[in-house]
Formats: sequence, C-alpha cells, structure tokens
Amino acid sequence: MTKRLNIASGSPFEETFGYCRAVKTGNLVEISGTVALIDGEKVTADDFYAQTYNIIERIAVVLEEAGSSIHDVVRTRIFTTDISKNLDIAKAHAHFFGQVKPTTGIYEISALIAPQYKVEIEFTAWVQEA
Repeated sequence: MTKRLNIASGSPFEETFGYCRAVKTGNLVEISGTVALIDGEKVTADDFYAQTYNIIERIAVVLEEAGSSIHDVVRTRIFTTDISKNLDIAKAHAHFFGQVKPTTGIYEISALIAPQYKVEIEFTAWVQEA
C-alpha cells in the first residue's frame, strides 16, 4: 500500500472544501490550486507578475516539505482572469522554470475565489529516489 502524506496550509477553506494544500503518494506530489498572498505593497491585486511569482515562491517551500523541489515539477496549470496578461505571468513562471521546462497550460477563467486574485496555479512534481 502506498503511503499518503497530506500537507495542509492552514487555510480555513481546507475544512470548508475538504482538501489540503498538497498530497504526496509514493513519488508523486500534487499541489492544489494556489493563489497569491496579497499584501497591498509587494503583491497587489493588479500585478499579475507579482501574484505569479508569489505563488511559485511559496509553493517551492511546500515542495521541499514533500521531499521535492522546483526542479522536480513536471506540470503546471495556470488559471487567470485576464489572458491578455499572459506575458507578465510567463515572465514570472520562466524565472523559476526556464531551465526545468515543465508541461503547462494557461487558461482564462471568469473569476477566482475572490476578485483580488488574478492568477491561480496547480502543480505536479516528482520526488527523486534517495
């Protein structure tokens, strides 16, 4: 039987929706859709680059907790409320994944959980054998 590790973020939505930030099963790590932490200074509601950068920077920590890393990401799924900002999103994504080159998709959607969120990203990664 494959061992399962749930990694929580502490968000109240985890209990409301019945999910957790990440699930590690065997060598696979799946990370739930993640939005930015908007502080109104470094990350604002209208900065698609900063939101994307913030998401990936925070998920790097989650990956480490799961025994993985940014270098082990094999897929990202990017959801945005404004596809015309795709180059801002791409610039932040490439900052982290320019050499890794995971498969990815970017999708315009009508809304995210709250209007200040403009980008949400899901991740799939592998845990390297020790």
